[in-house]
Amino acid sequence: MATTLLRPDQTFYPSPRLAAKAPVETLAYMVTFDPARKEPDGLVTVDVDPKSKGFGKQIGRVDAPNVGDEFHHFGWNVCSSSLCPYAAHPHLERRYLLVPGLRSSRIYVFDVKPDPKHPKLVHTIEAREIADRAGYSRPHTIHCGPDGIYVSALGNPDGDAPGGVFVIDHDTFAVKGRWELDRGPQKLAYDFWWHLGYDTAITSEWGTPKMVEGGVNPEILLAGEYGHKIHIWDLPKRRHRQEIDLGKEYQMVLELRPAHDPSKAYGFVGVVTSLKDLSASIWTWYLDGSSYKIEKVIDIPAEPADPEVLPPLLQGFKAVPPLVSDINLSLDDRWLYVSAWGTGEFLQFDVSDPFKPKKTGSVHLGGIVRKAAHQTSGPLNGGPQMVELSRDGKRAYLTNSLYASWDEQFYPEGIKSWAALINAKPEGGLSLDGGFFTTFQQRTHQIHLEAGDASSDSYCYS
Repeated sequence: MATTLLRPDQTFYPSPRLAAKAPVETLAYMVTFDPARKEPDGLVTVDVDPKSKGFGKQIGRVDAPNVGDEFHHFGWNVCSSSLCPYAAHPHLERRYLLVPGLRSSRIYVFDVKPDPKHPKLVHTIEAREIADRAGYSRPHTIHCGPDGIYVSALGNPDGDAPGGVFVIDHDTFAVKGRWELDRGPQKLAYDFWWHLGYDTAITSEWGTPKMVEGGVNPEILLAGEYGHKIHIWDLPKRRHRQEIDLGKEYQMVLELRPAHDPSKAYGFVGVVTSLKDLSASIWTWYLDGSSYKIEKVIDIPAEPADPEVLPPLLQGFKAVPPLVSDINLSLDDRWLYVSAWGTGEFLQFDVSDPFKPKKTGSVHLGGIVRKAAHQTSGPLNGGPQMVELSRDGKRAYLTNSLYASWDEQFYPEGIKSWAALINAKPEGGLSLDGGFFTTFQQRTHQIHLEAGDASSDSYCYS
């Protein structure tokens, strides 16, 4: 099924510095889902060419053949990591998007090459294949690696621990098997990334399917039993090396964003909430000698609120938590973007010094209480959730739905879904001017950009 080229795909770049000079994107791909599970989820194509009359609008859509998948995170089949000196497949092309169903455990493979505006479903990996060959279910995040397509999974087929990572073949899309040879103490799973220059992988923690699929469980949360650790692995040997515990106070250690420069061994991870005061936080992990350490570098406080305007889950706290649900790092490793889904704030930090971030920009869209409007809309709900950055670092794309059962708890009035483009100023700062704001019938979750973006690729050269 995969296509072999005579030379590497021209959307691959050996370094983040060169990738930042890539042509500006004109198309974006976005997954949407039906929270009622009555209509098929879809892969939507969005026109992101500011010179186009359809700027910011949907120009294509392909439906899944089933209902109830709940499309979530997705990713490319191959990317710039194929240019690493030990890559097994340097001459494949970036043409397939793999879209997991977080509820169904299926993975759909869409071909975007024949007609980029109208992708075509060409293959389906069924839940049974993932369970039989890897022992996992609920595929969550896709990352294209040098030797295969890596997929994190939340748990086993029964919805319990352990969660982990499995690998899909670049050529056939067959499930190769479980990635871990020795998982050590690791049980919970969420995100997975790496430092290719250091043969190191990092994983984070959320909860098992039984812990998250029904929404936030207050008993589990207050007992500090959601994920609060990151794990360090030997990437080529596929063995656990180190566990770093942030402490039970820090619940749901989610999105990992390592430095794009492969000569640097540090990165950022977002923590959804603190049991002490409902604040969210950003931490920097880093290599210190032969082991890794972690340090909290950003606190984002909760905002006091009248209990009468809060959803039942939060009324006893009398505050709106930021609920940091996504972060993203520009290719030059200078700008960190943070989505505070609960308060509706989207933040920019200068992280030139990864241990001393400086807040440089902020806009509000939606929020549990604030319901901040875009300049072209009325009051909004939901909030900045998944964020994707253009490779030149000038544009941030946002969607506003997190996960159906969690949406209902924090936005019980229902979420009217939207996607927005926010422009990032070269000197720092954020602007809604010149961007777009578009509503969609189904809930929007994640966007990826044609030919790659700030969270699609990893690199082996500086």
